[in-house]
Amino acid sequence: MVFKIADNIISPLGRTSEQNYLAVKSGVSALAPHEMPGLEERVFASLFSDGDWQSLQAEGLSRFESLVYQSARHALEEVDGKFNVADKDVVFVLGTTKANVELLGESEDERLLPGKCAERICSRLGITTTPIVVCNACISGLSSIILAARLLESGTYKYAVVCGADVLGKFIISGFQALRTLSEEACRPFDIERCGMNLGEAAATVVLSSVPAEGKCWSIKAGAVRNDAHNVTAPSPKGEGAYLAISRVIEGCNPQRLALVNAHGTSSLFMDQMESVALERAGLSEIPANSLKGYFGHTLGAAGILETIITMKSLEEDLVLGTKGFEELGVSSPVRVSADSLPAVGKKCFVKTVSGFGGANAAILASCDSNKTDKSLKAPGFRITHRVRITPSEALVDGMANSLPEGISGKDLLTFLYKENVGNYPQFYKMDLLSRLGFIASELLLNVEGKERFVGTDSRAVILFNRSSSIITDRKYLESIAEDNYYPSPALFVYTLPNIITGEIAIRNKYNGETSFYIVPEKDEGIMKSVLNSAMLDNRTESIVSGWIDCPSDKDFVADMFIAEKD
Repeated sequence: MVFKIADNIISPLGRTSEQNYLAVKSGVSALAPHEMPGLEERVFASLFSDGDWQSLQAEGLSRFESLVYQSARHALEEVDGKFNVADKDVVFVLGTTKANVELLGESEDERLLPGKCAERICSRLGITTTPIVVCNACISGLSSIILAARLLESGTYKYAVVCGADVLGKFIISGFQALRTLSEEACRPFDIERCGMNLGEAAATVVLSSVPAEGKCWSIKAGAVRNDAHNVTAPSPKGEGAYLAISRVIEGCNPQRLALVNAHGTSSLFMDQMESVALERAGLSEIPANSLKGYFGHTLGAAGILETIITMKSLEEDLVLGTKGFEELGVSSPVRVSADSLPAVGKKCFVKTVSGFGGANAAILASCDSNKTDKSLKAPGFRITHRVRITPSEALVDGMANSLPEGISGKDLLTFLYKENVGNYPQFYKMDLLSRLGFIASELLLNVEGKERFVGTDSRAVILFNRSSSIITDRKYLESIAEDNYYPSPALFVYTLPNIITGEIAIRNKYNGETSFYIVPEKDEGIMKSVLNSAMLDNRTESIVSGWIDCPSDKDFVADMFIAEKD
């Protein structure tokens, strides 16, 4: 169990958590129609004004970096000297989908890399340990809380500054427009007339501690990430991943203790339907559910943290906030959604859920009470059973070289390995280079492991690390939205999310366990080991397909992947 000791939200509705909460409580929404340069369609979204950006700008930092820095700085001001941010037991965890992508084509690659971006923010904040960036599509914010909680529970750190953020520009908005997921009017979560989502930009920060504060305080009691193993863009009709994540976090919890489920509630046709099914399967149909997207839009990497903070604030005032835009239930399962705020009848416990591309789903259980413990959990550790290394010129399986035709190298090597070792999975040819690399490495790993394949389980996780995110595909997508050749490719846009490869591996093998993608400034075996050890705290995870998979160009890539079995 870990404890929230400070928080902050910066959005178009306010610069503090309290300002944002009071705006929502009053029914104020930041959603409005906007015309954006370079886009052929207007966007209905929650955006900062030019004046907002001028006041948020920090010298030497990008818009994204400035937003994260300001939110984290304000949250740390609440801590008021309870710990020294420069100490080695403080970690910075950043959840984001695209970080500095707005600089693509205008700045050198090093400036774009999410890990380097997080390093610059840490330097400005005075944090000296290596940051970890969580890049898990729309669940990135909640995944960041879950990772930080595990690292604190395992005793790796004592404090975590956890921020989720994204800013909106032509790159991100055009991609969602190409996918035809956006609504041209205010979103209506769970409503029969819902017709798509709205986007928003924001940053939200929580400071977590393994040491409880005095009196009642909010704690993260459980967290879980699970995969649908169904499709990288479409949610499972059965809500498999969401159901498994929710079921995991409410183990041993009487549902009657729950004040509400703060759902993802994006207002998309299939996602809201999936969530309703998952909640019914988890036995939570009678628990009030709400969505905050009608106030902020979908704030991507910020969503999981922002909505957690707002829900905490509302329960402190004994309120279950209403779902703005909702009128009539339009999903098949009988979830309890209301347009009006309801009394929480003294309950101070809730479930927060999020879902995203790559089949990813996450949930946490949060509670405000005096029942506290600061006891660290011993991470069980792991052993490596098999290892695969692929570079543009070689493929090694447990140290043994594969026989390769003379002269074959680069991306042609991956196609050769596919034909030699798989050959019957056409989805391979739709993947970007990063996903092909991870897919082939995982196939070689699982072939040498020799166990039964394609057996559904949530006991095997897929957790990968890199430095350069999805930079190759980012460049290709940018070309598709050039002003003189504007034709955004939805297929390319999906693969600008590096966690898609974890989804591809999960789908191929029917793995419903955790899938996570982390980015660090440079390869660091110590951080990788700490993250994997902490992931083993999930009592369902018995083994992990993991490793380093970096692909800065089609002539410069490496997959160093392995199977880690729990000790």
